[in-house]
Amino acid sequence: MSDTSTREFILEEAKRCVCGCRAEDYGKPEDNFERIANLWTAYAGYVFQAEDVAAMMILLKIARIASGSAKMDNWVDAAGYAACGGELLADRLQRERTEGPV
Repeated sequence: MSDTSTREFILEEAKRCVCGCRAEDYGKPEDNFERIANLWTAYAGYVFQAEDVAAMMILLKIARIASGSAKMDNWVDAAGYAACGGELLADRLQRERTEGPV
């Protein structure tokens, strides 16, 4: 597989997961990340935001990659979490522009 086709595969697969099958299984990623943030907050006593969940899940995937067990799924998932995190940030910035900082 060439560099370009590998990149395209990873991004297309991440898109399929984030916008398709996983969204159908678990609901909108934004809602799921908010639920996870609330659970982490209750557990840790530190206020997590949905964007933090995306970043922490990327770090989980990086830890798995660093373990030496090479799986394409880790790269696909990291790309998907990055897309979700970017969307969460864009949504928050839009809300702050219209409603002011929260």
